[in-house]
Amino acid sequence: MLSAAQVQDVAAELLEAEATRQQTGLLSVRYPDISLDDAYAIQGAQLATKLAAGRRILGWKIGLTSKVMQNALGIDTPDSGVLYDDMLFPDGGQVPRGRFIEPRVEAEIAFVMKAPIDGNVSREDVIAATDYVSPALEILDTRILRADPETGTRRRIFDTVADNAANAGVVLGAQRHDPGDVDLRWVGAIVEQDGEVMATGLGAAVLNDPVMGLVWLARRMASYGHRIEPGQIVLTGSFIGPIECPPGTAIRADFGPFGAVSTRFA
Repeated sequence: MLSAAQVQDVAAELLEAEATRQQTGLLSVRYPDISLDDAYAIQGAQLATKLAAGRRILGWKIGLTSKVMQNALGIDTPDSGVLYDDMLFPDGGQVPRGRFIEPRVEAEIAFVMKAPIDGNVSREDVIAATDYVSPALEILDTRILRADPETGTRRRIFDTVADNAANAGVVLGAQRHDPGDVDLRWVGAIVEQDGEVMATGLGAAVLNDPVMGLVWLARRMASYGHRIEPGQIVLTGSFIGPIECPPGTAIRADFGPFGAVSTRFA
C-alpha cells in the first residue's frame, strides 16, 4: 500500500514523463507491494492535475478485455483509463512526429453515449444509453518502461493502470450505427500497416460482447466515484494485438459493412 505522498509523487513523475517523452522505471519493481487501488489512485491524481490545468474528459477506455491478454499477464480483470480532450485525432489524419514515445495502435469498437450510466447497470441499460457505435483506433503509448533493464521483469497491470492504462489517443471512424441493430460480437476488422495485413479479429474477443465491457466499466467506475456521462466516448477494448507504429507508419482498419478508420504517423 502506497502512502498518499507516494501516490502524488508517482503521479507527478508520470506527468513529467509524458511531457518530456522520457520514460520512467517500473512501479511494480520499485514498489513490490503496490496494489490495484494504489494504481488507480495514481491515475486519479493525474486526472485531478490535468483537469485543474484545463483538460476535459473526452471519455474512457477499457483494456485487457481478451482472455489471451489476461492470461498472459496472470490477471482475471480488465483495466480502464481516461480519454482527454487533446487525445482525439481525425479519421484519415496525421499524428504529429514526436507526440508519443513508443506509439502502438489497436482496432476497437467505440461507443458514444447519449445518457449517463453508472452503478449496477445491465446490458439493456447500456444499449439504451448509447447514441451510436463506430469503428475506432486506439493509440497506445507508455510513459513507463515495458521491461526493467536490469532484471528483464516486464510491466504488470499495476504499471499499466497507473500509466492511464497506456492510453494516448483515439481515432473515430465516420460511420455510425445503432447498437441495437448490430450484433457487435460479429463485428470484425482487417488491420493493415503500410498496406500489409497485420491482424484480424472479432468483437467477441472483448468479454464475449463489447457491450459487456461498458457494464464492467460502469460498475468499476461507480466504486471509484465516477460515472459515464452523455457525449463521452468509450473504447471497449481491442480484439487484435497492438501494432508498433514507428514514424511514417500508415494504419487502416477495414471493418467491412461496419465502416473503416485510418491514421498515419508523421
